[in-house]
Amino acid sequence: MAGNTFGSKFTVTTFGESHGTALGVVIDGVPAGIKIDADQIQSALDRRRPGVTTDGKVNSAVTARKESDKAEILSGVFNGYSTGTPISIIIRNENQHSSDYNELAVKMRPGHADYTYLEKYGYRDYRGGGRSSGRETCARVAAGDVARQVLQSLIPGLKITAYTLRAAGVQCQSIDLSQIEQNSMRAPDNKTAELMNQRVQEYRESGNSIGGIIECQVENLPAGIGEPVFDKLDAVLAHAMLSIGAIKGIEFGKGFDVVDMTGAENNDDMRIENGKVVFDTNNAGGILGGMSNGNTIVFRLAVKAVPSIYTEQRTIEAKINPDIPNNPAEITFENTTLKIKGRHDICLCPRIVPVVEAMSYISLCDLFLTNR
Repeated sequence: MAGNTFGSKFTVTTFGESHGTALGVVIDGVPAGIKIDADQIQSALDRRRPGVTTDGKVNSAVTARKESDKAEILSGVFNGYSTGTPISIIIRNENQHSSDYNELAVKMRPGHADYTYLEKYGYRDYRGGGRSSGRETCARVAAGDVARQVLQSLIPGLKITAYTLRAAGVQCQSIDLSQIEQNSMRAPDNKTAELMNQRVQEYRESGNSIGGIIECQVENLPAGIGEPVFDKLDAVLAHAMLSIGAIKGIEFGKGFDVVDMTGAENNDDMRIENGKVVFDTNNAGGILGGMSNGNTIVFRLAVKAVPSIYTEQRTIEAKINPDIPNNPAEITFENTTLKIKGRHDICLCPRIVPVVEAMSYISLCDLFLTNR
């Protein structure tokens, strides 16, 4: 399988499956002498791990699976500083219920990658989705915090903040970044978060799931980060975000609203204030010509509903022995039905927020080190 590595100068390679022994990441390109705080890496993982609430209340959105997600740094750090060699981190799985997935050895879950994996490889780890599980993102979050620590040592004041802007059809009416970690939906509006959680609970009770929108802000990134042709800053961020399993769309600044705006309306007027270039608006979302312009980078992500739902669905069953490799060209299918069991998220937004921040830090770290 190809495609497990992201980046060119600062590279991140993840490995492992949802119900395997462990997941992990190898991070290469970290300059020597950067202070690496293992406790901060763990704090980042704690925000993403299953079964967690931010406010001590019941979170209707997340899975009941309990994992400690303890990071073990195996290499690349000595006495708290990077050595310049690859940093490897593993996170052991502890709470697998693999028997919940026995039926899925031959039945393809609608909305999941079961069918496409089988068609491509002829063999797959059907326990919890294997490599295609969202659990793979814990390795990204560990790498993302390493990237954050590298970047913040080189760009003082840089900060990336993601949050749930919309979930279960409920949109935030105000944006107060201080409220994000005060509610279980990781929304910047506590009052709206309560309504989101109520709506998500209704979907849980009906055996269904729901999606939403995540917004992300990158503050204090200097102008000139990104390349003007194929490695545009927005193109790299889009690649990173769309590599997250549930993300189905991305827009920067005014996004799709620009189709109904004139050039005079869409352009961000510029002026000099106290010797610095400032923009009167931020319709471009902080990026011009594929490079940061010094303004806050703003983008939004469409998050699809969790495909694992507890209502009966029509699907197909593969006529194979699932425990041995098969020739994809010889696999046949027949119609069947499926009612999924196990522990699953209902709305992914609150748990994807740390993943979005992580992939943003990884993308920017790669581009920044390339520019040095």
